[in-house]
Amino acid sequence: MHDPLHGIADPAHAVHRSILCVDVQGYGGRANWDQLAVRSVLFKALPEALADSGVPAKSLRFEDRGDGALVLVQPDVPKERLAGPFPLKLAASLERHNSSAPPGACIKLRVAVHAGEVIYDAYGVAGSAIVAASRLLDAKPLRDALRTAPGAVALITSDWFYEEVVRQCPTCDAAAYRSVHVSVKETNTRGWVRLPGGS
Repeated sequence: MHDPLHGIADPAHAVHRSILCVDVQGYGGRANWDQLAVRSVLFKALPEALADSGVPAKSLRFEDRGDGALVLVQPDVPKERLAGPFPLKLAASLERHNSSAPPGACIKLRVAVHAGEVIYDAYGVAGSAIVAASRLLDAKPLRDALRTAPGAVALITSDWFYEEVVRQCPTCDAAAYRSVHVSVKETNTRGWVRLPGGS
């Protein structure tokens, strides 16, 4: 699941990537064995949902974040695949798991979607686009939405991603998103929240 630098000749230069950040709700309060169970499901469901959405494994870079993951997607992958089929497929996969899992191994996920320039170094990736995605993931409206969501996923996109990708794509269901204000640390911006899946 981890890639090299995709043939980048000079990692000192920024490159464009689509960015997914995911975080498991309530991860830190679980017993160690439940954390392991949750991670096993997460790192199986995430790449499968992406593959089922037309995002090939060779176009992905995963970074383990303990209670979640950072996923970078190569620019050759149409961004509408991340806003159209992917949220529904991920939610359906997690909801199938939750239907038979013990309480400690049930999963609800916050997902943030953005795109922008990232820069690689020996430790991973950095850049303002990565920071922006992380701030979206921590937004209170997203946390509140997941807490009361009927399904297993609450998704937020950046304003740029919504305007340039979601609104322009007939299969991305733009009407399912609602505008929210994001205020996290130094970030004050608008995001767009969707609750895919659930009954």
